[in-house]
Amino acid sequence: MSTSAQYASTPKFGSATLSTADTSLTAPTTVGTIVTAGASGTRIDYIDIQGVATTVAGLINLFVFDGTNYILWNQVPVLAITSSTTAPAFVANLSSTNNSNIMPLTLPTGYSLRATTSVAQTGIRVNAYGGDF
Repeated sequence: MSTSAQYASTPKFGSATLSTADTSLTAPTTVGTIVTAGASGTRIDYIDIQGVATTVAGLINLFVFDGTNYILWNQVPVLAITSSTTAPAFVANLSSTNNSNIMPLTLPTGYSLRATTSVAQTGIRVNAYGGDF
């Protein structure tokens, strides 16, 4: 245990695009790795989920992976939206401002944040922003 506060010192960004459905909440096989923790752990402060085309209703399942086990961490509903030049694509955000019960997320060394989509999508990008300790 540290006797003084530790702060993330190196910026960290990770991203994955999801398109293939995987409905498992315990052992998914079609998984996007969003970010892998650094040598001293990683703090994730903000996650945005962005449709890159028309989306269909479903869920984005976010997992913490410890190297062996998938632990369901959060589920984000996806709305069916037909994006166009005048209609914005689907977007959802997780941050300590609007999700203080789960954010920020701190990943120990060897852990990663991973995601699946519950239904096939044209494409949904999951981005994570934070820093390594």
